[in-house]
Amino acid sequence: MSLPDILLVLLALGFAWSMGAHYTGACMGMPHASGSIGARAALWTMAPLTLLGATLLSHGVLVHVGHGIVAGGRLATPAAIAVIAAAFALTTLFTQLRIPTSTIQILVFCIVGAAAALGLHIHWGTIARLALLWVLAPVAAFALGYAFTRLFDRLPGLRAGTRAAPAVARALVVVGGAASVAMGANDVSNATAVFLSTGLCGPLLAGFVGGLGLAAGVLTWGRPLLRRVAFDMVRVDLPMATAAQLVQALVVLTAVAFGYFTSMNQALIGAMAGTGVARGRETIDTRVMLGVVRGWLIGPAAGALLGYLLALASRAL
Repeated sequence: MSLPDILLVLLALGFAWSMGAHYTGACMGMPHASGSIGARAALWTMAPLTLLGATLLSHGVLVHVGHGIVAGGRLATPAAIAVIAAAFALTTLFTQLRIPTSTIQILVFCIVGAAAALGLHIHWGTIARLALLWVLAPVAAFALGYAFTRLFDRLPGLRAGTRAAPAVARALVVVGGAASVAMGANDVSNATAVFLSTGLCGPLLAGFVGGLGLAAGVLTWGRPLLRRVAFDMVRVDLPMATAAQLVQALVVLTAVAFGYFTSMNQALIGAMAGTGVARGRETIDTRVMLGVVRGWLIGPAAGALLGYLLALASRAL
């Protein structure tokens, strides 16, 4: 491996580490909020499942991102470094500010910005399909979150105001585990799809390496975002928590099955909003929700700008 290749791998691992921390709340926040699992146990449950999803279920998404956005599916290593550096910096900033945002949108628009700076042709059809999915996913999650909350309210063991029976609590943790697998399969491409673009390795190794970084992020820096999503955005009861986490896993795994990726946070927050409406608007912290929406708007614009500037710098160097 050349020195630029080594730098790319280190940046990708750092980016994966940042994402692992960023998405702890999106995966295990609801089981933790419901009292079904403690914070430490949630993180140690999530980490190996994330690695499993990244290694075994991410191949379609890795190929789609690695080869489907820029014409020819190839990026020079310096351009790939610029893309990952920009996405890593922005994701880390959002995590530090404790604002859940869409890492996927940041990455895609970092690629768009870098391609524009280098005069590369962009497959806008792919961007359009991704954008449509990003719009539809939280809407579908909202509707399903509302419907599942209404359904679970009819089940005696899941009624609002009741503590989780042991079997129900375990089921909710299983749903959180499914979300963790989905996160690995869905988000590892943010960090390591460029390995395919540069010809560094194939999807299996790219998924495994990225999965190691994700798992490390979960264990070392995941607690703040776990608590942020679990307790700050919406006051949850057991049916809401179960519905939100189940819907998120279903929406994301459906996208992954077709080789696309969508935002874990958008899927979860869409589902949480649906569960909140099922309970009445007073359950939703509107101020925090608006802050998250603001992060979604800022992220893509910041990604395109920073990707453009770093790609120009890489070309100059």
